[in-house]
Amino acid sequence: MAVISDEIIDLSLDYKEYKLLLDGLMKDGKTTGENQDEWLVDYSRLNLQRMTRLDKTWKPSDKIEKRMLAMETPLIWLTITEGWCGDAAQIVPILEKIAAINPLISHRLILRDENPGLMDQFLTNGTRSIPKTVILEQSTHRVLGSWGPRPAGAVDLLRDLKQQNALPKEEMYSQLHGWYAKDKGSHTAKEFVDSVEFALVTAES
Repeated sequence: MAVISDEIIDLSLDYKEYKLLLDGLMKDGKTTGENQDEWLVDYSRLNLQRMTRLDKTWKPSDKIEKRMLAMETPLIWLTITEGWCGDAAQIVPILEKIAAINPLISHRLILRDENPGLMDQFLTNGTRSIPKTVILEQSTHRVLGSWGPRPAGAVDLLRDLKQQNALPKEEMYSQLHGWYAKDKGSHTAKEFVDSVEFALVTAES
């Protein structure tokens, strides 16, 4: 398995620092990354609102809490993301709350476009799809697994929508965010914790 360098970990942010970064950029009418197109800045503004709403309203289920508390290996969850990414806005706050259940888990965030070498180690079907969370052994930074960029139901929906070639992109993403709202983070939480448990079992075998 690959090992993530100390330099990358040092560049990463905790969730509070990440939100402060996004908020500061918003105040200047900017977003993360080199592309500062107005529509990306608008997406980032919406995403910050989505994240804040999830911060206030989302809670892990008792089952998720029990599974997380059973984990005994110190881990880093390193999430590759960008402020304009709609999927990240729906997923990152949930991962943060799940990580907070167990003091052995540290959730860190790092920007994709500033770290292409890292991103290119975790492509999805050859693309730099985000968010992508890399599961690391805390003591060695050894990669145990990864998850992302979205839960299976959202993957299936987006694939079906893309097959409707005439569907405007705005409508496509509206339906995708509708899926997230209806799901209430349930599949994101379950599939991610499944992935972490699988990574731990695989590492021990």
